[in-house]
Amino acid sequence: MDWQICHSGGRSTGDRIIIDRTTDAVKARLRGRMLDVCLLGTGGMMPLPYRWLTSLMMRYNGKSILIDCGEGTQIAMREKGWSPNPIDIICFTHFHADHISGLPGMLLTMGNAERTEPLLLIGPRGLTKVVASLRVIAPELPFEVKCIEITENAQTFSFEGFRLEAFRVNHNVLCYGYSMVIDRAGRFDKDRALEQEIPMKFWSRLQKGETLEENGRVFTPDMVLGAERKGLKVTYSTDTRPTESIRQNSKGSDLLILEGMYGEPDKLVKAREHKHMTMYEAAKIAKEAEVPKLWLTHYSPSMTRPEEFMEDVRKIFPATYAAKDGWTMELKFDEGE
Repeated sequence: MDWQICHSGGRSTGDRIIIDRTTDAVKARLRGRMLDVCLLGTGGMMPLPYRWLTSLMMRYNGKSILIDCGEGTQIAMREKGWSPNPIDIICFTHFHADHISGLPGMLLTMGNAERTEPLLLIGPRGLTKVVASLRVIAPELPFEVKCIEITENAQTFSFEGFRLEAFRVNHNVLCYGYSMVIDRAGRFDKDRALEQEIPMKFWSRLQKGETLEENGRVFTPDMVLGAERKGLKVTYSTDTRPTESIRQNSKGSDLLILEGMYGEPDKLVKAREHKHMTMYEAAKIAKEAEVPKLWLTHYSPSMTRPEEFMEDVRKIFPATYAAKDGWTMELKFDEGE
């Protein structure tokens, strides 16, 4: 994977980003078991006294991922009680101000907390240039900021324990949705390991996905693991018309988060004109993708009570919820599998 450096600051780590700032106690609680999801804000276009701009934060296995960072995002984070300093990756859907203008302040806050670990940014083509422009007011940081620009209509970025899948959607500027996917290996099969005379000293490492060799014999994880079990998946997409890419990438998601810019049926023409999505269109996608739950977000500033539209929206997809700032969900692996 190629990294582009948005700014040279702090210590250099070459092409490798080291992400690990979590205490052992927290790691023990999170390791391979839980995905924390928080919708920090639910507004579109401008922050309001009662609603921050749409932004999603996820925490898994000691790592933190933020999607979009508009004006006031770090305040929403503080209100939730979460810290910006441990953020490892920030993904951007597109470069409208309500999705990226909070970045300089976020970077400065991280710097003031004496962060030294590199920060990775992922976004559409042009990310490096946009970030450089925003960095004019945040030029000096004690850490390195690196950029990956999405170059394909669909692109996957793999990290330790999870992957981020970006997929192009249909807005009036280049825009992407994201899925965070956590795969889950099959159960360890002791009988298979014994039958194949695999040394016991390798069992633990094979379960962790390592490929090992001893005396000319190669041992691979599939030799001791059963069929892959269901993992975890969250899909997030906003500022777009309904697309097949959203439908396809939403399948298998434990939680789907889509924009519901408008709730009034007569706003469909406006949604089409500005390339946004109505609540009813989002509900239709959730129904077609057969997800268990849909959170709506990115409401128009004129919409003061999005919950008022839920009765009609739920006629399309009953498990639709008008999300509010700070909504959190803990997704856990099914221990019965």
